Amino acid sequence: MANKEAAVAELTEKFQSSTAVLLTEYRGLSVAKLRELRRSISTDASYAVVKNTLSKIAANNAGISAFDDELAGPSAIAFVHGDPVAVAKGLRDFAKANPLLVVKGGYFDGKPLTAEEVGKLADLESREVLLAKLAGAFKASLFGAAYLFNAPLSQAVRTVDALREKQESAA
Repeated sequence: MANKEAAVAELTEKFQSSTAVLLTEYRGLSVAKLRELRRSISTDASYAVVKNTLSKIAANNAGISAFDDELAGPSAIAFVHGDPVAVAKGLRDFAKANPLLVVKGGYFDGKPLTAEEVGKLADLESREVLLAKLAGAFKASLFGAAYLFNAPLSQAVRTVDALREKQESAA
């Protein structure tokens, strides 16, 4: 009983400290394949095979009721502590190569996610790419503003130069 209480407490802490939680079914995958999956997402998440009843209790303790109906069969949870998009991509790519892995749903930003929404999350570009695009947009707008501010000055210089040339040619 004490072991179960400790396991629930540990799982509750993982649910509370994770930026996202992705629920999968791994029926039929070998231990070697699960180890490969853990390695592929280890920089952004921890992947744990869980007992359904203990996970339900822990999720409810953490205020997450989205998994109550989904926790059936052999379940494993990716507790995301890094980039949720990278983990969703890792799970999607692994599931393409190993169809026995099924993404059942998730929980992100205070909202439950369906399997389709997890797929959409995987389709997003990574945080670094989005930040680079944002920086490029800022840079372009700054160059546009600089050009806009310099345009009247250069126009004035060209006008004065044209007037000077006209006076010199008239004299």
